[in-house]
Amino acid sequence: MAHWAAATHPKLERLPGSGYRLVHRPHGALPSEPLDDRATLLAGLFAEPARIAPKYFYDALGCALFNAICELPEYYPTRTEWAIFSAHRDAIAATIGLGRQFVDLGAGDCAKGAFWLPLLEPPRYVAVDIAAAALEPALARLATAFPDVEFTGVVTDFSRSLDLAEDLDAGPATFFYPGSSIGNFSPDEAVKLLTEVRRFCGRGGGLFIGVDTEKEPARLQAAYDDALGVTAAFNRNALNHVNALIGADFDPAAFAHIAFYNAAQRRIEMHLEARSAQRLHIAGRERTFAKGERIHTENSYKYAPETFARLLRRAGFVGISMWQDPAGDFAVFYAE
Repeated sequence: MAHWAAATHPKLERLPGSGYRLVHRPHGALPSEPLDDRATLLAGLFAEPARIAPKYFYDALGCALFNAICELPEYYPTRTEWAIFSAHRDAIAATIGLGRQFVDLGAGDCAKGAFWLPLLEPPRYVAVDIAAAALEPALARLATAFPDVEFTGVVTDFSRSLDLAEDLDAGPATFFYPGSSIGNFSPDEAVKLLTEVRRFCGRGGGLFIGVDTEKEPARLQAAYDDALGVTAAFNRNALNHVNALIGADFDPAAFAHIAFYNAAQRRIEMHLEARSAQRLHIAGRERTFAKGERIHTENSYKYAPETFARLLRRAGFVGISMWQDPAGDFAVFYAE
């Protein structure tokens, strides 16, 4: 997953007889606009306070740990979103309409997108994710199950820039962004990404997105600090990924997992806190951490439904529909 080490030009891997293709866009940008991910990662690690972007959770082990998190009793978002999909699938499908191109942002193993394929009947499915190891086997399975659909996997960091001009035709597209991953962006960053998405939807297209709602802090915090420590392992594994990517000597066990709800910002924060004073080597440079010093690894913003609807309108979307579970723990939106 050291995607900055690849060529800066998009790489297209055609897989004969596979029924899908895989496109590598290492920087999530056009070739004329290179972005140095390595420099950004190093700058974050040497900042005060230090930071690591959430995308560095997702090496092979990180993907497996996240799948395990989704099965935990404390982690309600995944099962609640699935319950909304199941309860309202016909109404959602009728609202979205049939036959649109389908773009699955942060597709991972494509399980959520696969649920909608027979209901929405898209002619083209574009799965976008930073983790090629997750996309490739998923697309191979889907291409066999749905031979009439054109499948493309785009390996890119769409948090930096969204470039799908070569992957979509001029027809309408439904963008699917489940799991409340939009919460990893600040509200202003979210509007910027959603505005980019709207540009690719086309006339008759729209955005289909899942959003975690505000609720009591104890439930939110438990979802990100489970009793078994799976989320703690997921958080610390980001250091293993950094070690492999840039040549560092972090000891994940030397950092404690910290997760809490920041009420003023309406977000969960995750950090890694040094258990003791440490002197580390990162890409040939020395970095010290005092005992108690933290590395900020994730924000997850939570939204009241009306607040998120305003965010959608700021990004230029209209015709907003919403579905929720009976407790209001999660919301699913479709916006034209």
